[in-house]
Amino acid sequence: MSLGGGGGGGQLEQLSQELDALERQKEAMEDEIEGFREEQREIDEATEALENLESGATVQVPLGGDAYVRAEIQDVDETVVSLGGGYAAERSEEEAIETLERKRDALDDRIEEVDEEITEIESERDQLEQQAQQLQQQQMQQLQGQMGGLGEESDDE
Repeated sequence: MSLGGGGGGGQLEQLSQELDALERQKEAMEDEIEGFREEQREIDEATEALENLESGATVQVPLGGDAYVRAEIQDVDETVVSLGGGYAAERSEEEAIETLERKRDALDDRIEEVDEEITEIESERDQLEQQAQQLQQQQMQQLQGQMGGLGEESDDE
């Protein structure tokens, strides 16, 4: 008796699953951006510390596990900076700051890329939502047509 209504329900279910997948993907990307921003905050803190440190200053050095030890800066121009890929190198204060600023700029670029991907996902999601609404309207029209047809049959009897 159904005129493809079952198929429409299957299409709606598929659209719903695709929408859910897109939403999960978007949330993962937003979490990724937040991680990049946290890394940028850490870079900013390190840059500020390097700019304000002087040889002979006393600092708290993290050991891990929320444990710290007091240490004296012997030479601020002997700073070890991560270069990425598990590599680090000793740099002068100025070179260390430049390295950190390049890392921050690279994070800015990555955030921009992920933001663009999120925009594409939102656009795709909007299109799928429109398809789902159209499919629901078609199903309602078919259902109303079937109900109207049933009413006419009972009048004829």
